[in-house]
Amino acid sequence: MQFVAFEPGIEVNGQTVWSVVDAFDHFKAIPSRILIAAGVGVAGPDGVVKIDAAGWYSQEAWLRAFERIATEVGEAKLLAIGLRIPKNAKFPPGIDTIEDAVASIDVAYHMNHRKQGKVMFAGPGTKMLEGIGHYGYEKIGPREIRSVCDNPYPCAFDRGILTTMARRFERSAQVEHDETHGCRKRGAEACTYLVRW
Repeated sequence: MQFVAFEPGIEVNGQTVWSVVDAFDHFKAIPSRILIAAGVGVAGPDGVVKIDAAGWYSQEAWLRAFERIATEVGEAKLLAIGLRIPKNAKFPPGIDTIEDAVASIDVAYHMNHRKQGKVMFAGPGTKMLEGIGHYGYEKIGPREIRSVCDNPYPCAFDRGILTTMARRFERSAQVEHDETHGCRKRGAEACTYLVRW
C-alpha cells in the first residue's frame, strides 16, 4: 500500500528529499508548502523550504507529503519526482549497463535510508537492514527485466526511478506497470514493472 511506512522511525537523507522540490522546477512554492506542512524542512527567508542535504528526515512525514502531492497536484508530479531521484540520491559506483542500473536501485534505496540512526546499507561487507521493502530485480529475457517494488512509496514515483535508471544506458527503454500483479494504489503489497529495451 502506498504512503504507509512499514516501520516507525525510518529516516530519509536530505539530498534524496530535495528531489521533491527539484521536480517542481520553477514552482518551488508548491512543494515548499507541502513539505513544511508535513514537517519536512523549514521555510527559508524567501519561503522556499530549506532541506539540509546532510540531514535526515522522517520517512513518515515524507510519505505524508507524497500523499498530499498526489491529491493536490496529481500522479504526473509523483512520476516527475521519481525521475529526479537518481540525480539527487546516492547510488553505488560501478554501474555500466542497464542491468547494473536497475539492480542498483535497491542498494541505493537502502543507502539513502536509515533505521535507528544506522544507514540501512553502508557498502560492501555490510549487512542490508530490513524495514523499508525492496526494489526487485529479475532478468527474464535478453532485453527484459522484472522489478517487483514492495515499498511504501507511490507507484508513479517508482516508475520514474526505474525509467531514469534504465534510460541512462538504453535510451529506448520502456517501463510498463504489469497490472496482472496488482497495484499499491488499489491496496496491493507491491507493484510489478517490466523494463524492456
